[in-house]
Amino acid sequence: MAAGDSDGVDDVVPPKRGLTERLKDAMLKPAVQAELGPEKPSDEGPTTIPEIEAAIARADDKERLIGLLFAPVAAGIAFIVTATLINRDPKAKLPDGAANHLYVNPHLYLEVGGTAMILALLMLALAWWRKRLFLGIVMALYGLTFFNLHYWGFGIPYILAGSWYLVRAYRLSEKLKLAKANGGTVPSDSRNRGSSGPRGSSGPNKRYTPPTPRPPKPKSDEDRKAG
Repeated sequence: MAAGDSDGVDDVVPPKRGLTERLKDAMLKPAVQAELGPEKPSDEGPTTIPEIEAAIARADDKERLIGLLFAPVAAGIAFIVTATLINRDPKAKLPDGAANHLYVNPHLYLEVGGTAMILALLMLALAWWRKRLFLGIVMALYGLTFFNLHYWGFGIPYILAGSWYLVRAYRLSEKLKLAKANGGTVPSDSRNRGSSGPRGSSGPNKRYTPPTPRPPKPKSDEDRKAG
């Protein structure tokens, strides 16, 4: 018997993994949450005051990439919508010579399109400089512009994207308040919940409801005779 088999354990050669499994492991993060446990999340984000302040000052790569992708599309939408509105604008006079109340001065459309183009350029610059809060405000304003023009399919995605940036900025600011209130770091229970503020406590409910007194049991005939 070989020395390596003295303990009764043979060397196990791992099976060769397929191309699909290797690509999946390369593109997706490993699921280590079960090994770390509920108190040690695999991706808890910034937890100390310097880390949170750095995260507030600069958007991460995902937020920057979304802004860089949305900005050129926004410029294209502004150009297409402006040209469409001008081409569909009815004539100022009806055939009988009366004023057409549906007519809109093309200069107004050009002003709206120019404003949307400026917002698209600001979107690109803010995404490049990683300014999360201002990028969310600009995206929301851009979406509201086309929402008011009744182009809801173009406006709603930018309103949602801008709201997403603003919510992330708000959560980081609340996380910073919680870290300062806790002495420099975020409590572990708040990390697991994705803390939304210093008041997000997981303690028991302090409201107390006194028990309702039970009505007295009616006396039986034997108790009445004995009394």
